[in-house]
Amino acid sequence: MTKLTEKSVAKLRAPDPTGKQKLHWDTELRGFGVLVSGVSTSKSYVVQHALRDGRKRRVTIGPVNVVSITEARERAREILGDFYQGRDPKVVRRGDPTLASALDTYLETRTDLRPRSAESYRDLIERHLSAWLDTPLRDITRDVVEDRLKKIARDVAADSGTSGHATANGTMRALRAVYNFAADRAPPSDPLPQNPVRLKKVWFPVKKRTGHLTPEQLPEFYAAVDALQNRVGADYLKLILFTGLRRREAAALKWQNVDLKKAVLSLPASSMKGKRPLDLPLTDFVRDLLIARRTIGADKWVFPSASASGHVKEPRFFLDATGFDVTVHDLRRTFVTVAEGCDLSHYALKALVNHALADDDVTSGYIQMTPERLREPAQKVCDRLMQLCKIKGPTGANVAKLKK
Repeated sequence: MTKLTEKSVAKLRAPDPTGKQKLHWDTELRGFGVLVSGVSTSKSYVVQHALRDGRKRRVTIGPVNVVSITEARERAREILGDFYQGRDPKVVRRGDPTLASALDTYLETRTDLRPRSAESYRDLIERHLSAWLDTPLRDITRDVVEDRLKKIARDVAADSGTSGHATANGTMRALRAVYNFAADRAPPSDPLPQNPVRLKKVWFPVKKRTGHLTPEQLPEFYAAVDALQNRVGADYLKLILFTGLRRREAAALKWQNVDLKKAVLSLPASSMKGKRPLDLPLTDFVRDLLIARRTIGADKWVFPSASASGHVKEPRFFLDATGFDVTVHDLRRTFVTVAEGCDLSHYALKALVNHALADDDVTSGYIQMTPERLREPAQKVCDRLMQLCKIKGPTGANVAKLKK
């Protein structure tokens, strides 16, 4: 705790090094603080207090770059006054939910959301719709939504040099989800108006990303990865290239999920983007890589790091060191592209990268994709990648390079 001033607030690191949201409380006004994001540069003034029924309620005053500390402190005193008088400051007099209260209820209730998705929703709305936080949902109209969509894109473009289209679209998708949730909970006697976020005709077009490594680039890229001094980073990138795992799935991989004897990697649904478990057969290359990593030590994580989580968090440094302008997801697209060229069955390819099958695909419901069923197609992709990367000698030849 510290006395919050313009200077002390400016010194708070954002995103927080822990990768999680962090509250910094004021020593002068109890219940007044600054909420620092764990994934972005967002910092917002907040007030938190218990209602008379014991439930804790947090009220967002506004971003620190929009609201001054003096204004925030005055507003905090008003809100705390509501608490002490037994009023819920997030509920408008006539009982309508505000955007802030609807957002809080949505995130508190939707326990199925991944923590990062929940924080992303909060960050987008509190950052780009801060002026609407105390606005009743029924007062948000289609016209103001369309105007705000364009303003968000302009503001982001001015700050970042990008188009801002993806951020604008994402913010409105978050608003649409929160509004739909609140509308479903509204009493039949007093329903909310139709969701104002009906922008299919005015969404900004965002081109689907298609970045990947070409067959001509693969030998040089693999050589650059293999030459990295940071062996954790090198092995991490190799694993993604040869399995198609997503960034966080690979980064948070635990040894308890790896069965070297059965040559299977098992990831629980809770750690997967689509909430679908993945049992992936280990190809010769991947198994040798993991055996080599295992000889280094019996750490909890396959890719340990000095980060707060204990495992790799941000692989951008590793990629930058290769000299190639690629992302981790580009490596996943490279795997899928190479796999498609191996003439695998449609179902096997989707199973290897844990993509969902269409709801109306009746046949898929009868197919049981076991690790053994996927072993041959997985090895086929592995062999082709090794050929394209011009990897010579047995896959285990690199084991000796890894030292404890």
